[in-house]
Amino acid sequence: MIKVGIIGGSGYTAGELLRLLVHHPKAQLDFVYSTTNAGIAIAKQHPDLVGEIDLKFTDTVNPNVDVVFLCLGHGRSQAFLNEHSFSETTKVIDLGNDFRLNKDKSYQNRDFVYGLPELQKEKIIEATNIANPGCFATAIQLALLPLASIDQLNSAVHINATTGSTGAGVIPGSTTHFSWRDNNFSSYKVFTHQHLDEIQESIVQLQPNFDSPLFFIPNRGNFSKGIYVTLYTEFAGTEEEAIQLYKDFYKEAQFTVVSDQEIHLKQVVNTNKCILHISKKKGMLLITSVIDNLIKGASGQAIHNMNLMFGIEEKTGLELKASAF
Repeated sequence: MIKVGIIGGSGYTAGELLRLLVHHPKAQLDFVYSTTNAGIAIAKQHPDLVGEIDLKFTDTVNPNVDVVFLCLGHGRSQAFLNEHSFSETTKVIDLGNDFRLNKDKSYQNRDFVYGLPELQKEKIIEATNIANPGCFATAIQLALLPLASIDQLNSAVHINATTGSTGAGVIPGSTTHFSWRDNNFSSYKVFTHQHLDEIQESIVQLQPNFDSPLFFIPNRGNFSKGIYVTLYTEFAGTEEEAIQLYKDFYKEAQFTVVSDQEIHLKQVVNTNKCILHISKKKGMLLITSVIDNLIKGASGQAIHNMNLMFGIEEKTGLELKASAF
């Protein structure tokens, strides 16, 4: 069994991680670290786990676990690793943004691999430390990488993507309260969202000459979970050629599929799937991409990476079903 530690156990991504790990046949929770909840039953903070987990939060770590998941929020993982040491054999999977970019991938004596399995599965298998991708970045990259693989991202890419309220984290803010979010819709960080940098780096990995602009408009939706992306760019080929390109690119992918029918968000919520739909209209290739922001966009992808790192079948603990209603 893989001994697992979780750092920062009270947020939404940690909650999803716990729900998946308690049923993972190859993993065993060793500790869940939270200074603000130390001594409190985990099921009190995550009441859906009542009857499934009897552990309490702790303010101490076991440095000898097999893998530790960092769920501390953006910019806090480096500080934690400065203050706490783990054994040389402990693998680290960071769900924050501290190590995603090339300039940050070497830290102390640890080298981090960007953990998008559809892009670099073999590197993940050999990795000791993983920088888990961002949620918007996951959905958008999966929509663009097949085009980059054949050097066909040669014009501006226009991206419109909407995320659920859980994407903002568990701590309430002015734009996450129910009274503000309900029956409402808004944009934020237009053309400046932090995930653009990691998207750019992944595209350049496949298409080194890429220098076209990415015009990204992120939106806040009045739902809890999920990301719905529509993007378009110029494409010289036919719709049929584009569809075949995407199906070929993802033919070995365990969780990313291309649908021949138009798609919607409920097909992926509570699953580790990304579903794509491809069409061509007025000379533009239109790509729709949907994921669950907390699972495929965070905790499920982190467990997928763990499975790869430990030589476990990729879908272990992740064979989740969406609800149509």
